[in-house]
Amino acid sequence: MAPNMTKRPVGAPSVLFNEDDSEPSVVDEGNQIAEGETVENNKYKPYRYQRQIVWRNVALFVYLHVAALYGAYLMFASAKIATSIWAILLYQMSGLGITAGAHRLWAHRSYKAKLPLRIILMIFNTIAFENHIYEWARDHRMHHKYSETNADPHNAKRGFFFSHVGWLLCRKHPEIKEKGRGIDMSDLERDPVVAFQMTYYLLLMPVLCFLVPTCVPVFLWGETWSNSWFVATMFRYTFTLNMTWLVNSAAHMWGDRPYDKFINPSENIGVALGALGEGWHNYHHVFPWDYKAAELGNYRANLTTGFIDFFSKIGWAYDLKTVSMDMIRKRVDRTGDGTHSSIWGWEDKALSPEDREEAVIINRSLVG
Repeated sequence: MAPNMTKRPVGAPSVLFNEDDSEPSVVDEGNQIAEGETVENNKYKPYRYQRQIVWRNVALFVYLHVAALYGAYLMFASAKIATSIWAILLYQMSGLGITAGAHRLWAHRSYKAKLPLRIILMIFNTIAFENHIYEWARDHRMHHKYSETNADPHNAKRGFFFSHVGWLLCRKHPEIKEKGRGIDMSDLERDPVVAFQMTYYLLLMPVLCFLVPTCVPVFLWGETWSNSWFVATMFRYTFTLNMTWLVNSAAHMWGDRPYDKFINPSENIGVALGALGEGWHNYHHVFPWDYKAAELGNYRANLTTGFIDFFSKIGWAYDLKTVSMDMIRKRVDRTGDGTHSSIWGWEDKALSPEDREEAVIINRSLVG
């Protein structure tokens, strides 16, 4: 979920968790404004930066999480199995709307998609309700360009809670608004699918995120309204939000840094499993244009890559960008922390017994 940082294109609606779009009072040129520090700027009057809590958002998120906990209880206490399966399916769909859609396609342009796939991803993204594609992608481009500075919307240097959800509970640092004006969004402004979603977001989002998920179990298999609302809607929505937020928080704090030890984003398999492959974060911040968002050559902890590869096979996804092994090796040798698994071949003593045991040997010789 991403708060608005700069002015919206004409026709773009404001959404639920946004703040006001007032101009910043100051620009922190050194990018190190501390809370309560007074700074001077030639363009603006002196301004004392103070964190301002948005209590409306606090109340909304408290309700979401209390309702989600109740939904988790109902999932085991009284909800039908079909309702739980429906919630899981919606989680997968909405998650892909973020990972394969807003993130890898629209924010990073790591591959291209034909119109039918873009429409599918737009629908999935609207189910997720993490704000519309344009706003999500703009925030994410800011996150990469100004990672872990005051211009990063969810600056992990301000702590786990802030980078996880706290950034949505207070007003933005003025540096975000100021530097956000320089982010090029012209590619998304030319995309009719993005423009359609942005224009009709306040109509599409309530229907796809809340109304349809609640009504389907009630009318198709006779679920109660209470179970449907708290399990398929509240629990599913809040769970999806937290899986996305873990990429901003946990994956910037815990894990190995095999590609660049000088940055905080890390390789975190737990986040990768929960966020459909987005936890390989050290790799992603080093190579943000790779459509896999990871070096992995399999789909076990990267469902999103499997999704994109499937649509690539039928021609709906194309121009998939990735990184050569030679480029990866050079970066690992130059800036890695030494945790990257590297062997020269079969006889290397570093090859683990498990890998050796599971290796497939074709036309094995019967002679020692």
